[in-house]
Amino acid sequence: MQTPCSPTCGCASAEATVARVNGVALHGADEQPGDEELRQRACTELLRQAAQRAGLLGADDTAAADGVTSEAAADAIERLLEQCVQIPEPSEEACRRHHAAHAARYRVGERAHVRHILFAVTPGVDVVALRKRAEHALLEVRSHDGTGDPFAENARKLSNCPSGQEGGELGWLSAQDCAPEFAREIFGLSDVGVLPRLVHSRFGLHVVDVRQREAGVDQPFEAVRGAVAMALRQQAYVTALRQYISLLAGQAEIAGVELEGAPTPLVQ
Repeated sequence: MQTPCSPTCGCASAEATVARVNGVALHGADEQPGDEELRQRACTELLRQAAQRAGLLGADDTAAADGVTSEAAADAIERLLEQCVQIPEPSEEACRRHHAAHAARYRVGERAHVRHILFAVTPGVDVVALRKRAEHALLEVRSHDGTGDPFAENARKLSNCPSGQEGGELGWLSAQDCAPEFAREIFGLSDVGVLPRLVHSRFGLHVVDVRQREAGVDQPFEAVRGAVAMALRQQAYVTALRQYISLLAGQAEIAGVELEGAPTPLVQ
């Protein structure tokens, strides 16, 4: 039986383990980025190459082995997106529909007393294993028999946030105190207790316990029209950007990385 090659041996088998976009390596042969990191690098490389084809970036610009683009490439990608990702201005009717459906998002004064257990996504982390640990912790804190405080115990043992030493306590928060993707899962709701699913944020996976709530005051549409329009523009931009990257991916030769449904490194 043939012995598998080491990643650094330089043979064809080792080369096949390196993810590539149109033949351009996304990492070194001795590096094994996580799936999310690979997707981000692939999206960036697709855009960098598109900027070169559009004449916005010199042919001498090369992809960095660590996935960090040059300043010239970053500027060229920004100009490329300005040209290729166009979004319409949301209509008055669309803004009013959005406000009516999501009035709680624009509520003023709403607060929640929150604690969490953070499973941080860091470079090189096994995301699948991390999710399993987070889901196990979520199940444990939701199914306890009422004795003790398993949430605080798990926070002290497992949380990657300094608040873990305080049982995961974050105190009273408003939406403005949180990352937007975290706030969307917490505010504008009425339920209290441990949320039934993991909350995803740019920091990782969170098991969240909403201990108390203070209701805010709904704002009339006229008072928040600008914020509503901005939210709709952002949604449209995210959709258009993903469609554009999907188009680029469909025209490219991609190996070693799955881009289906992938967020881009330009979208938080």
